[in-house]
Amino acid sequence: MKFLFDIFPVLIFFVAFKVYDIMVATAAAIAATFVQAAWSWYRRGRIEKMLLINLGIIVLFGGATLLLQDEWFIKWKPTVLYWAFAVVLAASEVFLGKNLIRAMMSGQMTLPDPVWRRVNWSWSAFFSFMGLANLYVAFNFSTDAWVNFKLFGGMGLLLAFAVAQALVLARYLGSEPEEKS
Repeated sequence: MKFLFDIFPVLIFFVAFKVYDIMVATAAAIAATFVQAAWSWYRRGRIEKMLLINLGIIVLFGGATLLLQDEWFIKWKPTVLYWAFAVVLAASEVFLGKNLIRAMMSGQMTLPDPVWRRVNWSWSAFFSFMGLANLYVAFNFSTDAWVNFKLFGGMGLLLAFAVAQALVLARYLGSEPEEKS
């Protein structure tokens, strides 16, 4: 259910684009993200930082798309979001000494510190790659192909990367973590 909740605006965007056009899809994605944030606030009494970041970016880039009637702004939105995730993961490790992947996942598994660092850096690299992939598709293919990539390609690559990460991390499950030096 969390996965469906997280991709709700992307699904709404996809359906609205297929039925109407990019402008209606953009407005629908903005509205869906506001609904998502409101639902989160209603259910949890707070809105997660990632959702707030996504809301800000969709309002900024989606709003520019609608205001200027230029689809290129909404096409940049996923890249900006992916790169924001990449920068936050990398900067928190480098400047704050905090591993955000560890902070999110340490309740589910115990890993040695060097492995947590590799996982954090691999996700940062993955999000950097996804930003580039989005730009490549957005600037080299039709808007229809980009919308299909946004849903199926983006989700497929995310799923494949998550499965690959799980397979790599599986060998550490059940073992004791190494102590910090």
